[in-house]
Amino acid sequence: MRSHEVDYEIIGDDIQIVEIELDPGETVIAEAGAMNYMEDGIAFDTRMGDGSQPESGFFGKLMSAGQRVMTGESVFLTHFTNQSAGKKRVAFAAPYPGKIIPINMAKVNGELLCQKDAFLCAALGTEIGIAFNKRLGTGFFGGEGFIMQRLRGDGRAFVHAGGTVIKKKLNNETLRVDTGCLVAFTSGIDYDIQRSGSLKSMFFGGEGLFLATLQGTGTVLLQSLPFSRMADRILQHAPRAGGTQKGEGSVLGGLGRLLDGN
Repeated sequence: MRSHEVDYEIIGDDIQIVEIELDPGETVIAEAGAMNYMEDGIAFDTRMGDGSQPESGFFGKLMSAGQRVMTGESVFLTHFTNQSAGKKRVAFAAPYPGKIIPINMAKVNGELLCQKDAFLCAALGTEIGIAFNKRLGTGFFGGEGFIMQRLRGDGRAFVHAGGTVIKKKLNNETLRVDTGCLVAFTSGIDYDIQRSGSLKSMFFGGEGLFLATLQGTGTVLLQSLPFSRMADRILQHAPRAGGTQKGEGSVLGGLGRLLDGN
């Protein structure tokens, strides 16, 4: 099934929205709860499956739902269809600060592998599946587990990442990155996990025990602020049980609490 041809505009800088313009009869699919606003004339329906293979029937939809459960996503996807006679717009927001990345699937050989929660929305006809990491070490230490999302199609898809997005093009080259910073990569890239260095570097270097190694020819998308890293920092400075709190600095933090009456 060929994907619908949708137009779009990305609005904002750090907490972005993608506004998609639908012609009459066009449909965009999105993660449940991602919709920000939509104009009158657009109808939405929550379904099992991405709609890329309408002939798959109930069993096919059940298999698709099972795959989404394995990636930790909702069983359902929401389909937004323009049922009016003119162009209408619907917008989707990223769930945390970062960037929304538009992907022309036709220009990446119709396939993109991405981290489990990267997918935001796509034109109808895009297949959203899973890809198993073949190596045992990659599964246990890769930060993404055994499973990544696989997007297939020839239309527009939109993924999101934390912080700033860096695009690296490899030409039969090797790139080593922190496992949490990997967002997506195209076909032609081989993904593996290797030890970060000596035992001293692993335990005291602050870069984690393992690094992702990407080899081959293709495009790699990286993020500067993985959500897990941001969440760890928030929890680190959250109020503790019993009313104690860790400030940004031991002296200024204590002085600020004293001036506030705490």
